[in-house]
Amino acid sequence: MRVGDNVLISPDVTHKSDWQIATVIEVEENPFVGTVISARTEDGEIFFDKAYLFKPAN
Repeated sequence: MRVGDNVLISPDVTHKSDWQIATVIEVEENPFVGTVISARTEDGEIFFDKAYLFKPAN
């Protein structure tokens, strides 16, 4: 995933009932947990977590 990509964010991150669509705003290689993705939803909320909790939006 790269900055600008559209992604779906797991409910485990957002605490909402469904996967949420968002745009990647940062990709970080964290030496302790691996790749961390930060993404902003259409309503302006920002979520970040490990990359496996995000999937590409088609």
